[in-house]
Amino acid sequence: MKKVLFFLALSLFACASIASAQPRPVDKTSNQTPVKPAPATFGAKYEGGMFGFGKKEEGMLKFDDVNSRLVFYGKDQKEKFGIPYEAMLVVTPQSQSVQSTAGKVVSVIPYGSLIGGFIKEKRRYLVINFDDPDVEAKGVLSFRIDDQPLLDSVIAALGTKAQLKQRGDAYIRPKVVKTGGDDQ
Repeated sequence: MKKVLFFLALSLFACASIASAQPRPVDKTSNQTPVKPAPATFGAKYEGGMFGFGKKEEGMLKFDDVNSRLVFYGKDQKEKFGIPYEAMLVVTPQSQSVQSTAGKVVSVIPYGSLIGGFIKEKRRYLVINFDDPDVEAKGVLSFRIDDQPLLDSVIAALGTKAQLKQRGDAYIRPKVVKTGGDDQ
């Protein structure tokens, strides 16, 4: 009988302590680690998204601050296209974990399918949502960047240059709310 009363009192105490838990206020301080400055030119693989450029291509991205845009140069060192900073709506990182080529090869070997599924590589992308001023259409550009610190510094630099607002790891252009007033 004493054990039953003891467990009843213990469970009552546990329920009372859970019920009196206080919600923690939202932490307004930024825990972001500072990123190093992005280089003016860096390697990237264009994965798609620009109207009229459907082919994936290795190349270079360059900050063209004089003309306020980000420019993609192909392997032939010729300019393929540019995105004005003011046309950028969202700049965000994205990563995917995919089975590597070695994992695919190992999975074909008998009993290798058990191991091949675990051999993965992480791919990192710079994703830019933009509003194309030439055709009045929205698009999503994707560039593969292999180095995570480089990707972080590029996103921070683009966010600053395009005057975007930071939201987590991404940078966004908030909608401008127009107040309707009477002009009479």
